[in-house]
Amino acid sequence: MKAPNHIPLLPAEEYERRQRRETSSVPALWDLLDEVKDPEIPVISLWELGVLQDIAVEGDTVVVTITPTYSGCPAMTVMAEDVVTALAAAGYHSTEIVTRLAPAWSSLWMSPEAKEKLRHYGIAPPGCGSTSAPEPIACPHCGSDDVRKISEFGSTACKSLYQCGDCREPFDYFKPI
Repeated sequence: MKAPNHIPLLPAEEYERRQRRETSSVPALWDLLDEVKDPEIPVISLWELGVLQDIAVEGDTVVVTITPTYSGCPAMTVMAEDVVTALAAAGYHSTEIVTRLAPAWSSLWMSPEAKEKLRHYGIAPPGCGSTSAPEPIACPHCGSDDVRKISEFGSTACKSLYQCGDCREPFDYFKPI
């Protein structure tokens, strides 16, 4: 039997985030901040992760809005500092960082490119399925789905620690939210 065709839906919040970037009056600032990486996963940018929400200029101040992946995420302070540093290095010395908690971050906001970069970095990316029927977790090293959870928490609270039954390598799995 042929599998039904599915049209992937983009969460409204993610669509709005992408629209803010596409219609922004400061595209150069978005491009500049594409260079700011997640301090815990330095292969993906804050934009790819879905943390960077908006950039605006109010007078002489660049206002950057970010959303944490988890409330209390310890990397948020470093992310904010890295944004301020990148902007200052480009000549923008007045910066305001706004932390927005609602709507809450979702792993659905991660770009497909970010998920692929996670896999190449050795972290299993979150699946796109619902929490009631998530996609199977595959080892980012060998691709096997013969994996077992070792701990609910991995190197950070947003990840769980798994081990592959085939290649025996341990790996982090980025939890879907």
